[in-house]
Amino acid sequence: MKKLVAIVTVALLAALLTGCTLLSEERVKLKDLDFTVLAEEKIPEELLSIINEKKAEPFKLTYSDQDYLYICIGYGEQATGGYSIAVNELYLTDNAIYVNTELLGPEASEKSNTTPSYPYIVIKTEYLDQTVIFE
Repeated sequence: MKKLVAIVTVALLAALLTGCTLLSEERVKLKDLDFTVLAEEKIPEELLSIINEKKAEPFKLTYSDQDYLYICIGYGEQATGGYSIAVNELYLTDNAIYVNTELLGPEASEKSNTTPSYPYIVIKTEYLDQTVIFE
């Protein structure tokens, strides 16, 4: 009986250790992707309609046409205007596209504006048939 318990314990430990190494695999960046941040008038009409429906709440979505992939990130309703969004990273790995953005707050002088805003960004890049991971 003790031998069976020892075997089961060793098997469980081996499984746990193997699982941990699978989870800690580093992703390898193949290349940074070229991109353009689109002004509202350059956003495809269908995509702009979707964004306008979703912009009150935070959202993350992708949209594609025959030539381009559009990565959209919205930060929901903010109490004031003056926000901007920085693209920290956009890169390709062997199995996904990773994107990381950051909402930057308004300047102190802009906080007096009490009109709500809905900051979002639309990133246009080459079409790649890959999953997009939002970080």
